[in-house]
Amino acid sequence: MPPKPPSVIAIYPGSFDPITNGHLDLVQRGARIFDALIVSILRNDSKLPLFSVEERMDMLREVVHPYANVEVDCFDGLLVDYAAQRSATVLLRGIRAISDYEYELQMASMNHRLRPGIETVFLMANEAYSFISSRLVKEVYGLGGNISGLVPPSVEARMHDRMQKTKQRGAE
Repeated sequence: MPPKPPSVIAIYPGSFDPITNGHLDLVQRGARIFDALIVSILRNDSKLPLFSVEERMDMLREVVHPYANVEVDCFDGLLVDYAAQRSATVLLRGIRAISDYEYELQMASMNHRLRPGIETVFLMANEAYSFISSRLVKEVYGLGGNISGLVPPSVEARMHDRMQKTKQRGAE
């Protein structure tokens, strides 16, 4: 009997503020491809997120719980250093448009230079989600637009709660 091949651990990094159905589609597909998938939030204090890292981790756990091989985590610092700490050999990235590819190719090249043993795998966005970004979802929702179908229902509910609290604070 041949020896079992080593497990392939992948990291899907991002801000996930909030997680969209496009992100979730990549999680579903990545969970099928890799032995283990770590969905990891970059702690970035320079951005002003709608949700805290802990809230985003909770939202992610809610929507990825059907996938036994998917874990939620967070990190700061260099992604490739974090990947090495987690014994990951693959970085999973989604591509929605040519503009994404140009940026992602630059990042993948730098990551490869820093840690040649870590590969970047690009998955094309599902056509139904190719226009969705967290930034756009927040903008549309903040202006009163309908975001159902763009984010999981539990995330939409949290966004509604957050906006209500923000409006109440503004009225005080």
